[in-house]
Amino acid sequence: MSEIITAVYSNGMLRPQNPLSLKDGQTVRLQVLTEETANEAEQIIQSLVAAGLVTPPPRRGDVEPVSEEARRELAQRLAQCPGKPLSEIIIEERGSI
Repeated sequence: MSEIITAVYSNGMLRPQNPLSLKDGQTVRLQVLTEETANEAEQIIQSLVAAGLVTPPPRRGDVEPVSEEARRELAQRLAQCPGKPLSEIIIEERGSI
């Protein structure tokens, strides 16, 4: 899971401003961006979104979880599609380079 969060540094600890879905004792990797850098990065991202070059990732609460049954049904429908699997096409194209 990759997630961008905002945290406040206080008394030697980073305190997230929103709850995190982490297990107790789980190790994470942090990239610290100062607010100034974060604002600049946010402006760049917003301009890329406005230009239609990228789409923002869905917020954690915006994505509906897929049931196991729905996932199986989709896998079965995709397996019935005619033609070669994408992995085979990629392997063939790599061989012709």
